[in-house]
Amino acid sequence: MADRPELSVEERDVRRDAVGDLGAALRDLVDAAVRTEVPLGELAAVASAARELAARLRADGRGLHDIASVDDPATGERWYSPVYGPGNPVAPPMEADSSPDGRATGRVTLGKTHEGPPGLVHGGVVATMLDHVLARAIRAAGRGGLTATLTVTYRRPVPLGVPLVVTAQLGATEGRRTTAIARLAAEDDPVTTLAEAEGLFVALRPERAADVFAPTGRDVGAWTSRS
Repeated sequence: MADRPELSVEERDVRRDAVGDLGAALRDLVDAAVRTEVPLGELAAVASAARELAARLRADGRGLHDIASVDDPATGERWYSPVYGPGNPVAPPMEADSSPDGRATGRVTLGKTHEGPPGLVHGGVVATMLDHVLARAIRAAGRGGLTATLTVTYRRPVPLGVPLVVTAQLGATEGRRTTAIARLAAEDDPVTTLAEAEGLFVALRPERAADVFAPTGRDVGAWTSRS
């Protein structure tokens, strides 16, 4: 993968569309798989078909540390992200946006794939979504960083099948350290906080980032100090 030429912007956009289409189809398959009660024989037949499809996709793959051709490591956009990646069938189907003033918003409706207690979203999934929107907010403001601490407060159970909104905003900045806060609410009841979080993000020094991301063979800037 490291020797494969990078795609042009136009080529990447075309491939992103195809990756997103496959991801949506597989997401539907995952949802069906965690909800099915079909007979044993049908389970076995589908498992066999799934293995055949997996073999087709593995005909040309990348290594564990290789960056996908549809990704942009400079901005941190990852199309196979386990949080929002259009190509990742287990990612919550989150749609996120951000603004240069250090604000970010994520919208998502979660189903059985991300269930913890019956009918409720798993607490770890809630924390992951909060963490992602926090990171997106600081990145939008031009601050790099990896999560150093994440403090989550769960106010109320988060139900499945309900449109949710996660909002985050930049907090304090000092050197390579940046804080941000976030909250999660139902779209139809925005004043009731379901969960909230505060995160501390620390940007890697350029020399440290070069060492950490060396296995990728790429210049990765989204998590690096800008100073």
